Amino acid sequence: MRADAARNREAVLAAADRLFEAATDPDRISMDDVAAAAGVGKGTLFRHFGDRSGLIRALYTARGEQLQATLTAGLPGDSPADRALHLLRELVRFKQANRVLTLALENAGDGSPYRTESYEHWHTTLTAVVSQARGPESADYLAHALLAAVRSDLVEHLRDWPDERWEAGLTALTRSVLATGP
Repeated sequence: MRADAARNREAVLAAADRLFEAATDPDRISMDDVAAAAGVGKGTLFRHFGDRSGLIRALYTARGEQLQATLTAGLPGDSPADRALHLLRELVRFKQANRVLTLALENAGDGSPYRTESYEHWHTTLTAVVSQARGPESADYLAHALLAAVRSDLVEHLRDWPDERWEAGLTALTRSVLATGP
């Protein structure tokens, strides 16, 4: 990538980051808004990101890289349930901290969070943990079910809940799913 193109890409991501951070409704941020905030032409956005969904995915990826690296390096905990619970807690915290952006991502395109790279990554990671606890037979499905408990639309719906209530529910669900062997 040329140096000016790389600078433009970074300027766009920084501008989009600021706009999504300040927004209460992700659908109100347009490509025109981002281009104006970044000081580039709208065509630059489309060349680098393809469309609005591509821009949102790139921004989400940039924000989530550290979380992904940290959690992929190794999940702490003595049992698979502890490791799964740690992963799910961190996903909730990330989604709470990045609520507008994660809602935009999960609502982008066809509206399915199941078709994103990050979902695939977390599903694969959690499937391995569930397999350790219960065997591989139902691990794929159970990983999907556990990840449904931390979907952005649910996190948003329950955003007024105190952390202790979230923690209690997530702990009860995770431990009940992973408590029994195959």
